[in-house]
Amino acid sequence: MAVRSVDPLVVGKVVGEVVDMFVPAVNMTVFYGSRQVTNGCEIKPSVTGTRPTVQLPRRQFDDALFTLVMTDPDAPSPSEPSMREWVHWIVTDIPGSSDASQGREILPYMGPRPPIGIHRYVFVLFKQQCPMMMMMAPQVRHNFSTRAFAAQYGLGLPVATVYFNAQKEPATRKR
Repeated sequence: MAVRSVDPLVVGKVVGEVVDMFVPAVNMTVFYGSRQVTNGCEIKPSVTGTRPTVQLPRRQFDDALFTLVMTDPDAPSPSEPSMREWVHWIVTDIPGSSDASQGREILPYMGPRPPIGIHRYVFVLFKQQCPMMMMMAPQVRHNFSTRAFAAQYGLGLPVATVYFNAQKEPATRKR
């Protein structure tokens, strides 16, 4: 009998489309205000206008540095993701036992603005081997590849990943 995977990253096709299978090693938490991002939850784009708080665990990784990447693998639409992946944010040199605001922002945060359909917004955390002094921001945000980025900078497999879903909010009618 086949064992069915209940890993939300596999079910949501984050593993496969964005990252390869990995063993989570860090308990990363992501918050927009008081709202915690959990795999597959829905968050309105209006809540995501300012960059989230991304916290790393205390003590366990005091001496480590991390890189955070946020992408949308469903751009411009989930049925035709011709711009996969759209990169929303890159932060490097995040000290262990701190948060992303303590790192070096390579690519400024851009909040989700899904034009059509339900989009996945994926946060991928990598443990660095050394400081990322020579990292350059991508020239364009579309057709980014988290895998290729990790390979280019020797980041290996992720140590944590979490994603949420968002869709375009209905326009508010003015009278």
